[in-house]
Amino acid sequence: MERPTTAGLPGSPGSGLYWVKSSLSLYNGNCVEVASLPDGGIGVRNSRNPAGAVLRFTPDEWHAFLGGVRNGEFDGFGRQ
Repeated sequence: MERPTTAGLPGSPGSGLYWVKSSLSLYNGNCVEVASLPDGGIGVRNSRNPAGAVLRFTPDEWHAFLGGVRNGEFDGFGRQ
């Protein structure tokens, strides 16, 4: 995974990328958005700050993460 970057990164305003937000997003805007990047990678950003940092993942990293989500490997995060 690359470090977050901001200026000039695909996904900044006017980039033409199609960002998708979960239909399960809360109305208070607490959600992330995901887009396919021109280089084949996956971008993830904070929906409340679309001009901010974008995390970039390779397709293999993204598929490994989704597999972990489907297997419940992250279900305990965010709970006290």
